[in-house]
Amino acid sequence: MQVLTLEIPELGNHTHLVHDGRQALVIDPPRDIAPIEAAAEAAGVEITAVADTHVHNDYVSGALGLARRHGADYLLSADESVQFERVGVRDGDVLTVGGLQVTVLATPGHTRHHQAFAVHDPDAAAPAALFSGGSLLHGTVGRTDLVDRRLRFDLARAQWRSARTLALLDPATRLLPTHGFGSFCAGGTPSVETDGTIGAELLVNPALLLDRDPFVEELVAGFGPIPSYYDQMAPLNRAGAGRARPRPGRPVTRDEVTDAILDGQWVIDLRRRDTFARGHLAGSVSVEYSHQFATYVGWLVPWADDLVLLYDRAQDVGSALHDLAAIGIEGPGIHDLDPATALPATFRRTDWAGFREHVGPRVVVDVRQRDEYDEGHLPGAVHLPVHEVDRRGLELPPGELWVHCRSGYRAGIASSLLHNAGRSVVHVDDSWDRVTELAIPTTVAA
Repeated sequence: MQVLTLEIPELGNHTHLVHDGRQALVIDPPRDIAPIEAAAEAAGVEITAVADTHVHNDYVSGALGLARRHGADYLLSADESVQFERVGVRDGDVLTVGGLQVTVLATPGHTRHHQAFAVHDPDAAAPAALFSGGSLLHGTVGRTDLVDRRLRFDLARAQWRSARTLALLDPATRLLPTHGFGSFCAGGTPSVETDGTIGAELLVNPALLLDRDPFVEELVAGFGPIPSYYDQMAPLNRAGAGRARPRPGRPVTRDEVTDAILDGQWVIDLRRRDTFARGHLAGSVSVEYSHQFATYVGWLVPWADDLVLLYDRAQDVGSALHDLAAIGIEGPGIHDLDPATALPATFRRTDWAGFREHVGPRVVVDVRQRDEYDEGHLPGAVHLPVHEVDRRGLELPPGELWVHCRSGYRAGIASSLLHNAGRSVVHVDDSWDRVTELAIPTTVAA
């Protein structure tokens, strides 16, 4: 048995391809199935089964499309309500993929009908692999508030029971989750690294160390905000939306960009945040292209609103369209900013050294998440998470706004939004670690 794990950094997830040298099972593929097909081709194996551990809440699944392209079985819980045919599987089912044996394990918690897949080669002595999806993760478990916040405690109790069930497997079993690599689906951040086995989790995972009720209270208390686009993912996946090719970007003219801004549409500038600060179209919003791009665009822009992307590098807009399609956003307008285009709007940038040297009044705005703020922040800083800036920016006190986050990325987004609202802004574009290096005073939440 061989396992190939593909990182999907723009989603904060992993996809797994497990095979016996001839036939392969793919677990939790994203919408873009090309890298998976390339991996299978390079390994010389045929994809004969595709599985989703659950109906995903954070991205559009590519499982149905991949299965249809290869004439493979699509495995999904028999209890899930979906609008397409699949092979419905239940707890205890044992299937074969070539010479591999696949055991289905009911692991409710992250979702109601979540399942894990234990795979082993019955003719080999090597340990099994557990593909746990959003159930047992490295050092934590998947969140239980994404299906319905009202069910978060009930599902957390189910998540505890599921983790305990998985912990009964051979300690040498390799643990291969989908979430927990930057996805908002993870219920926490691991405090230590392990060797990636069930046995290692017995020593560090709170779900396996705490009694049920203390674990549930701790887990639920640690949940952060949920990106707004998550509400759309399960309905899209139940409809099988990922089987269709996404609509491409639609080129728009400069006049159409102007009209979009005047109409109050979201016009997103993909260029570097320092380039944006030096000059941009008034009314546009800076979301520099990175692996975080789709998360923040999907979070900030109301679902189904019109969207235009501005760019100066073709590779950036191509990657942006790819990442947006992964969360179901298709066919936005795209406009290549000509170097001769007048970009009259600007705002100031500085680093933490410049922050320390400044003399005079200012309003410090911290746009990190609540847990980051609580762990340490500047005295007197106003906490306004980046995803709330567009809605609550008018609540900020008067004065020049000095905006920061952990790296400068989110602060760049927030600075552009506040600048559009008519505020005088200084973007503190620097690493939070520099605050300690420069002995800038901080405090912690009471």
